[in-house]
Order: sequence, then C-alpha cells, then structure tokens
Amino acid sequence: MTRLPEMPHPEPEFLHMQNVNVARGDTVVLHDISLRIAGGEHVAILGPNGCGKSTLIKTIACECYPIVVPGMSIRLLGRERWDVSQLRRHLGVVEAHLPGERTGVTRGLDAVVAGFFSASTLWPNLHVTPEMRTHAHSALERMQATHLEQKFVGQMSAGEQRRIMIARALVHEPGMLLLDEPSNALDLAAQRELREALRLVAQQGTGIVMVTHHLADILPEITRVIMMRSGRIFADGAKEELLTVEKLRDLFGVDVTLTRRDGYWHSW
Repeated sequence: MTRLPEMPHPEPEFLHMQNVNVARGDTVVLHDISLRIAGGEHVAILGPNGCGKSTLIKTIACECYPIVVPGMSIRLLGRERWDVSQLRRHLGVVEAHLPGERTGVTRGLDAVVAGFFSASTLWPNLHVTPEMRTHAHSALERMQATHLEQKFVGQMSAGEQRRIMIARALVHEPGMLLLDEPSNALDLAAQRELREALRLVAQQGTGIVMVTHHLADILPEITRVIMMRSGRIFADGAKEELLTVEKLRDLFGVDVTLTRRDGYWHSW
C-alpha cells in the first residue's frame, strides 16, 4: 500500500479580530475593528497621530483589552486566552521607550538577556543560563549590534538603543514582531541602519507588524498596508494599491507628492 506524503502543517493564523472596540479611560479609541493577519505576514499599519494605531498594537500584545459585547472575538495564534509571559515566546513587542529606569545602567548583552524575563535588568534572583546568553548574542547579531554588548544602554545613541530593544524582542525567536513607530527620534543615518537591519529580520522569516506614520518606514518586504483613521480601519490592501496620492490625501487630509525609490515610498 502506497503511503501518501505528509502535507506540511500550515502556519497558524496570527491574528483574528472581530468587532473589537477598545477604550482608554472613558474614551473609546478603537471602533468595530475586524482584522485578520496571517502568520509570517509583513504588514504596515499607517495613519495620522491619534488614530488608534498604538492602541491596536497594545491590544494585539494583550496590554489593552476589548470591551466585551455580543459578537466580539479576538484570537492570537488560534487561542482566545494567553498568559502574557507565554505569549512573549511567540510574539516580540518593541516600543519606543526603554522598559524601565534600570535598563539605562545595564550593558547591552545583559539588557537583551533580560528580555527572557520581561525585566528591565538582570536582577540577582533571575537564573540566567549560558544558552540564554548564546541566544542573546545571536539576536544582537541579527540586529548587527554585537559591538554594543558591553556598552551601557544609557550611553548609547537613540538608534543603538532601538537595536537593543529589538534584539530583546527577538531573543525568544518569535514568529511575529510588533513595532510601534520604530524610527521615532532617530536621525537619518540611524533610520537607514535600522530599516536595513529590519529587512534582514523579515527576510529570515520573522513576520512584521509595524505601526508608523512615516512612509519611509514601510520596508520593501512589507506587502500589505492597513490604513487607520479616527479609531477605525479606513482601508486594507496591497501596498501598491493603497500607497497612492489620492489615498494618502484622504488619510492624512493634506495634498502630498509621492515618489518611489529602491522599494521605498517617500512623501512630502
């Protein structure tokens, strides 16, 4: 009897949101969000300041929680409930700020190792294994930042700190990486270096969901754009279809000039 070859298991869907509303304090900032993102997909969430992009990222990362109403559902990697510490093994989250005041007086390699514990530094009670340090070194290699291993984070430039924060998020080798405004406060050289490092991460198979209001942050590897306005999804589709003068004018409320070079879009 001939055995049929085993079919590879499809990668689980990363995100499935249905009719999700989220409040910050007394204000509802996300309205009726329905969204699906595949595992390993590269997506940019684009929109003006205050449109709800960062709240959407925090909701995906289980830092904000949806209002419970009939018909609402949210699943990450096929599950409705996660222990956040367990979720971090599958999902790397990069925010623009350091995770705590102790991070600044921590050396680069130790700050990345601390990502295993979601800690701001390596506290004495944490048990660090040689394997963890090996993984941290590999994460810094992916970010082309091994030269920062012995440098105190507080003595690093903004661009160097951002590389450390991304390496922290990669230390578990997660399938998906969430980035909230990754190029904020970086000069032109640091922006270019960061984007090139993130391109390598994407090419190596890690999915990327990036929140930004800068077109130049949208890497060539990103194929899908989700546009947000006033807490709602304004448009969702292929990058080439949405990054147009007309769509950007409608999204940001201003006339724009648009150019494309080496796989990147630029506007002014």
